[in-house]
Amino acid sequence: MRAMQETSNSTAKTRFAPSPTGRLHLGNVRTALFNALYARQQGGIFLLRIEDTDHVRSDEPYVAALEEDLCWLGLAWQEGPGVERDQGPYRQSERQAVYDHHYAELQAAGLVYPCFCTDRELKLERKAQLSAGHPPRYSGRCARLDPQEAQRRLDGGDEATLRFRVPSTEVVEFEDLVRGVQKFATDDIGDFIIRRANGSPAFFFSNAVDDAVMGVTHVMRGEDHLTNTPRQLLLLRALGLRAPAYGHISMIVGDDGAPLSKRHGSSTVADLRERGFMPKAINAYLARLGHHYSDDALLGFDELASGFAFGSLGKAPARFDEVQLRHWQRVSIDHSDVSELLAWVGRESLDPIPRKDRPAFLEMISPNILFPNDLAHWAEVVYGDLPPLSGEATALLRETTPGFFAAAAAAMEAGQEDFKSLTAVLKEGLGVKGKALFQPLRVALTGETGGPELGRILDMMPSILKVVRLRAAAALQSE
Repeated sequence: MRAMQETSNSTAKTRFAPSPTGRLHLGNVRTALFNALYARQQGGIFLLRIEDTDHVRSDEPYVAALEEDLCWLGLAWQEGPGVERDQGPYRQSERQAVYDHHYAELQAAGLVYPCFCTDRELKLERKAQLSAGHPPRYSGRCARLDPQEAQRRLDGGDEATLRFRVPSTEVVEFEDLVRGVQKFATDDIGDFIIRRANGSPAFFFSNAVDDAVMGVTHVMRGEDHLTNTPRQLLLLRALGLRAPAYGHISMIVGDDGAPLSKRHGSSTVADLRERGFMPKAINAYLARLGHHYSDDALLGFDELASGFAFGSLGKAPARFDEVQLRHWQRVSIDHSDVSELLAWVGRESLDPIPRKDRPAFLEMISPNILFPNDLAHWAEVVYGDLPPLSGEATALLRETTPGFFAAAAAAMEAGQEDFKSLTAVLKEGLGVKGKALFQPLRVALTGETGGPELGRILDMMPSILKVVRLRAAAALQSE
């Protein structure tokens, strides 16, 4: 069996179909990003569908949270919740009528049957198969039930799932967008459940049916779904529905090679957002995690879309590296204008800084911060109490040219406050220059041996604060 899939001349439509059972983790988001990039590249549609048929695990707040995360990252959908088109609704919990229609088609064709096996019976069956060295698959015991007996049990109130009859001795073959030709023997699959005993659709069914009836042409999803694909292709063939082209992307793993999880640190968009990562830094990194771009510059969304290619997607697991994520954070800050930086750090972080100074202050310190929380240190340096000096800084102050800080304080009090005037006085009066001039001043005024340009700091620092700090350094030097 060769799958009937969408052809290249179809209008591209990709989708992201999360289950609202938790916050979006990085694997989910990278999948959404790749689908959104391809849709943008092709001038097509990126669809959002909420797969909430698992009523026990699905939680309404997670729906709002995942939509918020996608919008924050700039992954806007052109069809889905709030952007209704003809194929809605876009929550599977509201699509039961669609599923019932297709169940009826399969029942009329004799391609499904009720299964009364309990979870305990199925577990014992799988255990026996594994012990015998066979792959676990349903034995088909209920497929052999007399139809009248099956109906009698249903009428008597026995719970039953609905299973799809998998044809025997066939091979399901399809061209994976990432992994090339894939082949699966139907004899290794076994009849599978398409409707749970409570009447809700199983993933295999609702996911495949919705992709087809919503006109999805390309599906990129994790490689853990690869073995689901032959089942879904069999279903769609039985229903006479066209299948999308499937591409199965590599999983994201941690340093230990295990799937990325909480134990590896930040693994959700919410984690990274709370820490202060920029959306464009996350997108820049995830777009390159398991996908190659020849351009190492910071690319905007349209540029990332233009450079996206299925052939550039790797097959090996993609290893998450926070060092690389921090690199893109650094690049993103460096390529942000003041208005972007002001929005990024947030109003609360800016409270200690005089309103008139905020743009210039943020522009000054941006090369020296990686997250909004880093701003507090420099706000304290410029406008507050000098942080405690390190041993290295204290030693440097004591070893500075005698009288240096007293002279600097006197010059300040005499009105020589700007960097150029102050250093000129010290050069002429004490004969110091170069590092022996600049480093003691920096340490005395900021408590740091490095940081933003000292002249700009002096321009913003209150006059009284500069004098107080220089007098304190002078007292330390004379001890």
